[in-house]
Amino acid sequence: MTDAKQMSAPLVELMEGLGRAAVDCRDALGRSSGASRNQALLTAAAQVRLRHAEISEANRQDMEAARAKGLSAAMLDRLLLDERRIEAMARGLEAIAALPDPLGGISAEWTRPNGLRIQRVRVPLGVIGIIYESRPNVTADAGALCLKSGNPVILRGGSESRRSSAAIHECLVHGLDSAGLPPACIQLVPTADRDAVGLMLAGMTRYINVIVPRGGRSLVERVQAEARVPVIGHLEGICHVYVDVDADPQMALDIVLNAKLRRTGICGAAETLLVDRAGLAQHLAPLVKALLDAGCEVRGDEDTLRVDARVRPATEADWRTEYLDAVISVRVVDGVEDAAAHIARYGSAHTESIVTANQATAERFVQIVDSAIVLHNASTQFADGGEFGMGAEIGISTDRFHARGPVGVEQLTSYKYVVRGTGQVRPG
Repeated sequence: MTDAKQMSAPLVELMEGLGRAAVDCRDALGRSSGASRNQALLTAAAQVRLRHAEISEANRQDMEAARAKGLSAAMLDRLLLDERRIEAMARGLEAIAALPDPLGGISAEWTRPNGLRIQRVRVPLGVIGIIYESRPNVTADAGALCLKSGNPVILRGGSESRRSSAAIHECLVHGLDSAGLPPACIQLVPTADRDAVGLMLAGMTRYINVIVPRGGRSLVERVQAEARVPVIGHLEGICHVYVDVDADPQMALDIVLNAKLRRTGICGAAETLLVDRAGLAQHLAPLVKALLDAGCEVRGDEDTLRVDARVRPATEADWRTEYLDAVISVRVVDGVEDAAAHIARYGSAHTESIVTANQATAERFVQIVDSAIVLHNASTQFADGGEFGMGAEIGISTDRFHARGPVGVEQLTSYKYVVRGTGQVRPG
């Protein structure tokens, strides 16, 4: 970790300025009306569509530079903003605007025997720092979610997406201006200096209340090791699909192929396929062959190796690997209990799915698998805030405090207690 005293004075001054500006607009944003925040989001969405060509050109330059640097296919896919993804950003902003205002809501209320009326009321978390890699759409999603939930945000995107992120940020700032909200409500760190990340993690505790990392293992490990403020996030997405003996073969095939191959570079992509030994004859060979024929590398245990000569032997490390690529590990297990034991040993508590027509088996899986998201008869690629009806997400949290699963507007709020009395005093 770099000591703040060793960092350049101009960088420290720059980051301190971002922090002060965020704090200065915190109260105004927290007290703003839901209508004004929604107006900012809707205007930003319109700007994304209006500036489509500018965003595309900025992304083209980022993609060109990324290819020159030799970024992997998975990283390039994360970086790409095609026409469909730009439109999805605009729709995401509109979807977040359409959500109920999370602020001021009463999540619980009760009256004490002495007549005190107590309410638990939703309030913003504070200034949020978000550090992310590659995906420029996170600029829109994260900025919008923080705005909707009344939290000023300091965004630090990856250097590879700096042009794309800057173009998207301009749309968000235009939205803020149109609604009469301070532009500093959503700030983008304007430097690629890695020391800026160190300052956000440990040198800006006077300004930043929560850090959210979104990226690869090395980034998240650094954030978890260096952060001096609370962190919301996950380290890896080692997601599993378990195909039970009672699974419908066609459903299992559809789910496994989608879970692994729809987009291989996202945290909700399946990395391990578990097949019930009791259903080995009807399920294993068709699933493995379909994966191989679709261009996916399969690394399997002894049972899986016997299915197809193209299967490579799995090592112990494979069960713990987040490939983020067209690679999957396959193991035969002895029923739902063994599947759950494998997930508990090797998984990352992110997302798991069971495919079965047996309701009792499904309920057992849901009960004993302790991950942030557990699905029955559905692809792991539904591990996404937008698919959950949250408009968008900042990420998937595998923490066991505050937020777990998709982090949307509600997860970016805290609460305070409002107590109303009629002159009560506490007896001595």
